[in-house]
Amino acid sequence: MAELTALESLIEMGFPRGRALMEHEDDPDVDEPLETPLGHILGREPTSSEQGGLEGSGSAAGEGKPALSEEERQEQTKRMLELVAQKQREREEREEREALERERQRRRQGQELSAARQRLQEDEMRRAAEERRREKAEELAARQRVREKIERDKAERAKKYGGSVGSQPPPVAPEPGPVPSSPSQEPPTKREYDQCRIQVRLPDGTSLTQTFRAREQLAAVRLYVELHRGEELGGGQDPVQLLSGFPRRAFSEADMERPLQELGLVPSAVLIVAKKCPS
Repeated sequence: MAELTALESLIEMGFPRGRALMEHEDDPDVDEPLETPLGHILGREPTSSEQGGLEGSGSAAGEGKPALSEEERQEQTKRMLELVAQKQREREEREEREALERERQRRRQGQELSAARQRLQEDEMRRAAEERRREKAEELAARQRVREKIERDKAERAKKYGGSVGSQPPPVAPEPGPVPSSPSQEPPTKREYDQCRIQVRLPDGTSLTQTFRAREQLAAVRLYVELHRGEELGGGQDPVQLLSGFPRRAFSEADMERPLQELGLVPSAVLIVAKKCPS
C-alpha cells in the first residue's frame, strides 16, 4: 500500500521529475531513509536528547529495512513507467472525449441556429404573402365599388330621363375600304386599341388623366370626374357636362351609353368639363 502511494506521488509530480529520480536509482544511498533535517525546527535548536533520539531511530530504521536488489529496482521502475503511461492514456482519452463532446455541441448549436434562421425566413415569406393577398382583396373591393357606383348612376339616370338601363346603340360596322388595284398597294390595316388614355381639363385649370378600356362607356369617364373633382364644381353633387376639345362637341345623355371607341376617343383624347345647364 505504501509503495502504491509513493508511485502515485511520483505520477502527480510529473513525468520529468520521475525520470530524474530514475536517473539516480543506482546511487549507493538511494535505499537509505529520509532523515529529518536538524536545527531551526519551529524556531528553536534541537536538544541533545532529541538529537540523540533522532539519530538512534534513524539508525534502527536503516538497519531494519532491507536494501532493494537490482531486479526489484527494475521491476519497481517498470511498474512506475507503466502506471505513468496508463495515466497518460487515460488523460488523452479524456481529452479526446471532451473534444468530441465540444464538437457535438458546436454542431448542435449550428443546427439550432440554422433552424431558427429558416423559421424566421418562413415567417417573413408568410407575412409578405398575407400582405399581398390583403392588398389584392382591397383592390378588388375598390373596383367592385366603382362598378356598383357606375351601375347605380346608370340606373338613376335611366330612371330620371326615361331611358332603359342596358340599352346601347349597336356598334357601327366599319365601311369596307376600296379594293386595292394591286397586291403591292394594299392599304395599311387599322390598328385595334384595347385601352384609351383620357385627359380631363377642369374649370379651375387643373387636369385629370386616367386610362380606360376602349369598350367602356363614356359614363365611366363622367363618374370618374365626379368622384375626383374638387369643391369648385360642387363637391360631387351637381352633374357635369363633357365637351370634346377639337372639334368642339358637347356629349349628350345618349352618348354616355356609347363606348369610347365608338365616340372616336381611342387611343387618347382631351375632354373639357363644364357645369351642366339645367334644362
